[in-house]
Amino acid sequence: MDYETIGAEDFGASLRGIGLNLLVRDVAAEIAFLETVFGMKSFQPTADFAIMTYGEQVFQIHADGTYHANPLLGLLPENPPRGAGIEIRLYDTDPETACAKAEVAGGTILQAPTDKPHGLREAYILCENGYAWVPSRIKEKSKGE
Repeated sequence: MDYETIGAEDFGASLRGIGLNLLVRDVAAEIAFLETVFGMKSFQPTADFAIMTYGEQVFQIHADGTYHANPLLGLLPENPPRGAGIEIRLYDTDPETACAKAEVAGGTILQAPTDKPHGLREAYILCENGYAWVPSRIKEKSKGE
């Protein structure tokens, strides 16, 4: 699919499974953060919207104002964090690299890269909009494991 040229109606009709759409105060700033820290790619970015890809996964970001007639807008807090209770897990991103880039890009490291008992090395990074991004990799096994 050509995300650079697809129209809104065709894009909407193509979506399947579970979708992710993040409401943000500043689309351009969120794009810059996601591209810088996680190597994501944006398509058709405007002040109100962008299609984002992470590997072969696709999701959307919308500016708050695009939800002016949507009941969800009234539930957004004035101050972050917005995404309390949701983790956006990025299983193909090195947590050390992402944390180093996040600090420069204005992110907040909630948890530095840590080996977890479920077999992953992961970190928790908050973006300016308060969403928790969790870069993760399979942790290296030590000798004897």
